[in-house]
Amino acid sequence: MKKYLLLIFLLLLPIVANADAVEIDGIWYNLVTKIKQAEVTSNPNGKYTGIVNIPASVVYDDIEYSVNRIGDMAFYQCQTLTSVTIPNSVTSIGHNAFSGCSEGVFGPGGLKSITIPNSVTSIGGNAFADCSKLTSVAIPNSVTSLGNNAFYYCSGLTSITIPNSLTEIGDGIFKKCTRLTSVTIPNNVTSIGKNTFEECSSLAIITIPNSVTRIGQDAFRGCSSLTSISIPNSVKNIGVRAFFECSSLSSVFIADIEAWCNLTLGGATFSTPHHLYLNDEEITDLVIPNTVSSIGNDAFSHCSYLTSVTIPNSLAGIGRDAFSGCSGLISIVIPNSVTSIGDYTFLNCSNLTSVTIGSGVKNIGVYAFAYCSELTDVHCYAETVPNTNSNAFYNSYIEYATLHVPAESIGLYNAKDPWSLFGTKVAIDGDTPEPPMPEKCATPTISYTNGKLKFTSETEGAECVTFISDTDIKSHYGNEISLTATYALTVYATKATYENSDTIHATLCWIDQQPSTEGIVQVDTVTELKAMPVLIQSRDGAIYVSGAPDGALINVYDMSGRQVGTSMSINDSAIVKISSTENIIIVKIGDKVVKFKRAV
Repeated sequence: MKKYLLLIFLLLLPIVANADAVEIDGIWYNLVTKIKQAEVTSNPNGKYTGIVNIPASVVYDDIEYSVNRIGDMAFYQCQTLTSVTIPNSVTSIGHNAFSGCSEGVFGPGGLKSITIPNSVTSIGGNAFADCSKLTSVAIPNSVTSLGNNAFYYCSGLTSITIPNSLTEIGDGIFKKCTRLTSVTIPNNVTSIGKNTFEECSSLAIITIPNSVTRIGQDAFRGCSSLTSISIPNSVKNIGVRAFFECSSLSSVFIADIEAWCNLTLGGATFSTPHHLYLNDEEITDLVIPNTVSSIGNDAFSHCSYLTSVTIPNSLAGIGRDAFSGCSGLISIVIPNSVTSIGDYTFLNCSNLTSVTIGSGVKNIGVYAFAYCSELTDVHCYAETVPNTNSNAFYNSYIEYATLHVPAESIGLYNAKDPWSLFGTKVAIDGDTPEPPMPEKCATPTISYTNGKLKFTSETEGAECVTFISDTDIKSHYGNEISLTATYALTVYATKATYENSDTIHATLCWIDQQPSTEGIVQVDTVTELKAMPVLIQSRDGAIYVSGAPDGALINVYDMSGRQVGTSMSINDSAIVKISSTENIIIVKIGDKVVKFKRAV
């Protein structure tokens, strides 16, 4: 043991020898003589007071030192400190460097202003925690590391500038900044940590950019002034209680139902009733797309303004709390494809009167239909009694409700709680009713005019969703996109309560107006040509070409060179009906030949 203690002592010797605390003009420093750098440290004789101007360099024993760091706890609980000037030589602010610089019992004081220079690249954890007199802070773009709880309990902070240099906003950074009214998160941020904005009770506006993929637990908990929130499709994970106790939150905006169903929600995400919007259109009649295989935990919890939900036969499972607190629901049909209903799934659906459970359901979670006080009829088509906790219908007054089950299974249901507790049991005639099929959005069309792609669906109010592949794959929402390069596109139309339209495929490329040499030209090389734009689309078994000059001959070939269709451009457009079923074809426009991938 003595051997290890001696080794530790020897390792510490160089630090002691090169970092000695000295006072220079009222400020204490640790001097590192080897590299001639100085770190501001705490005052061993008391606390710093009033105005402190830190110089860019200091001289000690005729040696000049660059002041490059404000050390850990350097100004910790300096309650009569009012202002600090940090020089451009400083690159790092340590942990708890200014923590607790709030007004104390010794009279007026508290750090009121701080300017962080562009030289600073890292700010430690709790660096400015409990600086209650600070009203605004600009974090420069040089900062790439911002420690947890850096501005925790800065209760006087009304504005904050978050730099583009940050990719993560750490845990608890702005927790209890009770006067902070709005925050703009830059597009480089991919993660919002846990407790980041918790109890920011004045925060009314927050913009979450498309770069964010994760929102941590309790991130916005207790933001009681927050009235609406938009969750972009980039977000894949939202932690437990992320928007819990946001008592004014009445509107939640999402961009895609399928993405929202597949989102990982930690639970208790929302605790107050709210309207759900698909883009800008409120959803009252929810239609789950048939591309969805499961509904995630908490997905539609507290959407109290939902009046109906259509669940497709593609669905296999419904997660925990998925529809809890949906007090506007009157009836629900769970199709045969569903095998499990999670815990608390329809908890507190206080106006739910009728439930239909398909024949495939094998498991029903705890309190799945608890506190559904208006429940009068449950139709369960499963011949084998589902594995059900006895509290699945807790406080739903099922002793006054009717259970409808297959005739041959009535005895099995009578022998098992909670099914045996239903007041009346009757035999079912017929198969499980199929969920109603929603109307389908009209397939959109694409046009290219004046440097813009435009998408149109005949379904009124439909939104066009476009996936564009270039060097990157990007998703766009809206009906106009400005373009300057070559793109391959897939487009479909979507609308609340409607099924998504069929997807169409297209390629926007450029062809020479002058004759060119024969031969196949790859789409990704066409962008180098200074030529006219041509839009090639695949739809309904035909090729649509727009933008080609009048009179241009359009020939289509399969990959073996066999001609499978021909047409001529009239009024800058042509439709080529083709006989090939291949998904890679060759489109020849005049003298230009383009390889095109289409949907079949």
